[in-house]
Amino acid sequence: MARIVPTGQEIRFGDEEIIVSKTDLKGHITYANDVFIKVAGYSETELLGKPHNLIRHPDMPACVFQLLWDTLKKRQEIFAYVLNMARNGGHYWVFAHVTPSYDLTGIHIGYHSNRRSPFPDALPAVQSLYARLSEEEHKHANKRQAIQASTQILTSLLSEQGKSYGEFVFGLSRHTALRAA
Repeated sequence: MARIVPTGQEIRFGDEEIIVSKTDLKGHITYANDVFIKVAGYSETELLGKPHNLIRHPDMPACVFQLLWDTLKKRQEIFAYVLNMARNGGHYWVFAHVTPSYDLTGIHIGYHSNRRSPFPDALPAVQSLYARLSEEEHKHANKRQAIQASTQILTSLLSEQGKSYGEFVFGLSRHTALRAA
């Protein structure tokens, strides 16, 4: 597929809609629901078998994906705000819940992700943090060094606040507290 250039155009989806996808252990898409297909702008055929990072926006900090994969490798779930890019170059924010998937015998077979529209009151803080992390990553030519440097910023922020990443993302919106109650 041709390289997609971000347009700066935001795509929104309904608060009642949930983007769902499943991947194999290597992150290749094995299932995409209608909402995912509609928002991302790809056909089901174009998505199935492709790496999930097909929708990765270049402004999304790699250190957040590193945290996501590190958490999933421990067979734990993770919640994260993610900036994705559609086929037309538009972008869309999601509040993602990603979990490991297992077969009936308990063998780890892949990952399941449900993504909701983000909590609007959380987005300014997320956008500011992600801009800071991306800026740091762009200072480094070596990808590994870039991720290490931005991870250090994120780790320091979490340490200063005395929070885990999950506590941090849930603390960004008053709506998450209301939904959990």
